[in-house]
Amino acid sequence: MRELKAAIIGAGSTYTPELIEGFIDRQNSLNFRSFYLMDINKEKLDIVGALAQRMLTSKGFKGKVVLTQDLDEALTGADYIFAQIRVGGLAARIRDEKIPLKYGLLGQETTGAGGFMKAIRTLPVMLDIAKRIEKLSPDAWLVNFSNPSGIVAEALLNHSNIKMVGLCNCFINMHAGIAKTIGTKDFDYEYVGLNHLSWITSVIVNGENILEQLGKPSSAAMKNVPSVEYDNELVSAIRALPSSYLSYYYLRDEQFKHCVDAKKTRGEVCVELETSLLKQYSNPALQDKPKELEERGGSLYSTAAVSVVDAIENDKNEYQVINIKNNGALSFLEDNDVIEAKCTVNRKGAFPAAVKKPDNPYIIGLIQAVKAYEKLTVRAVVNGSRADALAALMVHPLIGDYRKAKGVIDEMFEANADYVPKALLEK
Repeated sequence: MRELKAAIIGAGSTYTPELIEGFIDRQNSLNFRSFYLMDINKEKLDIVGALAQRMLTSKGFKGKVVLTQDLDEALTGADYIFAQIRVGGLAARIRDEKIPLKYGLLGQETTGAGGFMKAIRTLPVMLDIAKRIEKLSPDAWLVNFSNPSGIVAEALLNHSNIKMVGLCNCFINMHAGIAKTIGTKDFDYEYVGLNHLSWITSVIVNGENILEQLGKPSSAAMKNVPSVEYDNELVSAIRALPSSYLSYYYLRDEQFKHCVDAKKTRGEVCVELETSLLKQYSNPALQDKPKELEERGGSLYSTAAVSVVDAIENDKNEYQVINIKNNGALSFLEDNDVIEAKCTVNRKGAFPAAVKKPDNPYIIGLIQAVKAYEKLTVRAVVNGSRADALAALMVHPLIGDYRKAKGVIDEMFEANADYVPKALLEK
């Protein structure tokens, strides 16, 4: 096996031990000999990086672990780059969750107005990282977990020349839930949608579609999505297994009320979890990922990331669900539109399987509307167009109203002035 260099951008994240555990589990098939852990927050980088080093050393790793605040040092000569950045930190997330509520809009990290604001902050940084990758490690693969993952992939795959895939742990948790329900991982499936807007439209066991036998879906799979139950009439209307995030569309008033009534936003809960985790990580005797990390909402994301890298590096031709250009997989979207799709992954890249057109027009219409929002959001950043930013929220199914859209943009842009492209701040 060839020796590999990994760069983890945003390595001060409390998720990093989850990723390191994934590398440890695959050390027989992935020969990483150096890990460059990069973050702009030195305090968190030192704490999380030290735990990463202890985890690797305890499992016999004899390569190099480098902690750096120099992005170019981390990227130079890397074979695989893992991005998990949070521009503005959790403080910005909390603002994203609270400000939209003033306008009667959902406050959520990746969906609706909050997800839009996170994209506006994140895209300029990720586009800059892509430019640096083109120069410093043009043959590297970027595996991105930075949210909103689908919009980031939409931007980078259409406005850079790097090799990249966008990942999310949503599908892998859905898959695990089905496997637990039916008692086997040996099943096929069809999957359609965008990141955080997706459905499993068939579950095939021994040639039979058993989707209707799986029972009533709920939004309980993801820890960062308030759980709500779907009634029978709604399940009949959906005719598919929706990801957790669809509850924000199907039961928007109920989910909005969850946000309004909550004593703490999810971001505020995450601040407490992060403080506790960092305290545990600081223990020099700790050599494993703490159980509490599972409460952070990133369950199984290392499995998704390392599985994709293993499939690329070892030319496995495995099926993985990733964010990639459509290229004809969905007949009702453009080829360059980024979708979340079941793909064959090998050394040459990821190739989406053609998907049967969903028999529910509602699914198609919702995908098309949210894809229009995503593309307008990318255009707003790339072209510095406040008009495109406003249009993005006008077309979003959870917003639509002009006065709400304008009000929330004005306040959120002002609150995030340090991170918003200057052209977007001009009214």
